[in-house]
Amino acid sequence: MPENRKNLQLTGLRDEIHDSVRAFADKLTAELGDNLQSITVVGSSLTNDFKPGRSDTNTVLVLSKLTLESLKSIADMTKSMSKRKLSAPLLMTPTYIERSRDAFGIEFLDFQLTHKTIFGNDPFTSLSFDKKDVRLQCERELKATLIRLRQGYIAAAARKSLVRDILISATKGLVPLLRAMLWLKNKDIDREAEAESTIIKAAVEFSVNMDSLLRAGRWRHEKIRLHKNEIENAFEAVYTTVEQLAQVVDKLEI
Repeated sequence: MPENRKNLQLTGLRDEIHDSVRAFADKLTAELGDNLQSITVVGSSLTNDFKPGRSDTNTVLVLSKLTLESLKSIADMTKSMSKRKLSAPLLMTPTYIERSRDAFGIEFLDFQLTHKTIFGNDPFTSLSFDKKDVRLQCERELKATLIRLRQGYIAAAARKSLVRDILISATKGLVPLLRAMLWLKNKDIDREAEAESTIIKAAVEFSVNMDSLLRAGRWRHEKIRLHKNEIENAFEAVYTTVEQLAQVVDKLEI
C-alpha cells in the first residue's frame, strides 16, 4: 500500500463518498507532494442534507504555498473530479487562514463546526474568533443579501424560474450565517443537523418567522410548478425575513 494511502484518515466518511474522496486524495498527495499540508472534507457530505447522486463533495486544501504549478496540477484533475461529484477544492495557506479569521469568520466557523480532516493536521478545530468580527460580518452579509435579492429580481425581469433560483440560492447562503448567529448566542449546534433544523432553531431563538426560508430550501429537491403570485409572495416573504434578521443582528449585544 502506498505511504500516502496509509496516512489517509477516512473512517467516519459516509460510504457514498468514501471511494471518490480516497481516489482524489491519492492523486493530490502524489501530485502536490510536500506542498500539501492537509485535505479536509467540509459541507453537506458530512450532514443529513447529503443527497446521494445529487450532492457534491466539498474539500479544503491547505498548501505550504500557492503556486501556478499546484493550480495546474489540480486543474488537470477537474474532469475526473466532476465525474465523482467532487467540487473544485478551496485552496488556502496557513497564513491566509490566520489572517482571514476576522474577515471570513462565518465561513471558517462553519468549517470548524462541520469538517473532517482526512490528511495532515486539522486546520480548523483550534481556530478562535472574535464575536464582534463575526457579528459585523453577519450584519454585512445580511444587508448584502438584501441588495442581491433586489438586483436579482430586477435582472430576472420577474421570470418565475429565475426568481425561484434566486430564492433557493439566498436560502442556501443564509444557513451558515444562521449557524454563526446561534454561535454568537452561545447555542449548541448539531454538526450533522439538516439545514432545516438550523433554520427552525434560529427562528425560535430570534423570534423571526422563517417559513419562507423552509419552503425555498425544499424547492432545491422538488419539481413543482409555481404560479406568478406564489413566486411574488415568496419573494416578499424571504425579503422580509432577511430584513428582520438584519435588524436582529444590528441590535445583538456581544
